[in-house]
Amino acid sequence: MRLRDKTVVVTGGTRGLGRSMAESFLAEGAHVVCAARNPYDIKELADEYPGRMLYQELDVTDPRSVEELLDAAVAAFGRVDVMVSNAGVSRDGKISRLTDEDWNATIATNLTGVFLGTRAAARRMTEQGGGRIINISSCLASRVAAGAAAYSASKAAVEMFSRTAAAELAPKGITVNCVAPGYVDAGMGKDVAANERVWETYRKRILLGRLGHGREIGAAAVFLASDEGSYVNGHVLEVNGGLLWA
Repeated sequence: MRLRDKTVVVTGGTRGLGRSMAESFLAEGAHVVCAARNPYDIKELADEYPGRMLYQELDVTDPRSVEELLDAAVAAFGRVDVMVSNAGVSRDGKISRLTDEDWNATIATNLTGVFLGTRAAARRMTEQGGGRIINISSCLASRVAAGAAAYSASKAAVEMFSRTAAAELAPKGITVNCVAPGYVDAGMGKDVAANERVWETYRKRILLGRLGHGREIGAAAVFLASDEGSYVNGHVLEVNGGLLWA
């Protein structure tokens, strides 16, 4: 119970990797606010952890919606100890055919959403004397994949933004780190594995030869949120099974 009575906010927290991380935080004793546009089947978690899980509707691209999320977390549980900006989208397409709409939507969700979440969380954490911010990046922030220009650019920007935030917020007792997942059985990696031909290509690039599990990403996030990760700051923690690139 490394996070007993801590309050954790997870954006994109109702399915995929966000849901997996929320489950990991709850298992460690935290109160968790799962925020997303749609609740999906998050009621199952609320029933399993009565009084410790809250769903909040959220648009990460809307500053007011993000502020309302943090206010709701404080109103329900008294404070915000950990902010996890996980909400993300992928709009695949080579640059020659990538539309303005798809580019803007990717940057707005994946990068601006992280900025808004970090800014809002930092205000509350400064008032309470500290906290942890964890931004979710991707293996594609540091590896080239044709057709992923918008997604990769947004995630690379998240990593540099997080390092800068770590430098600015450290004097306030706030750490800022990234988790960079590889191909995982929750979220976007699941779609890659569903195509046997495509998956065989990617599988050969992973030293462990398998998809990661959502709980393994959750374990990394718990580490950064717990006392064990108290001296880790401005770091990108890759959790990808040893992913190589041709």
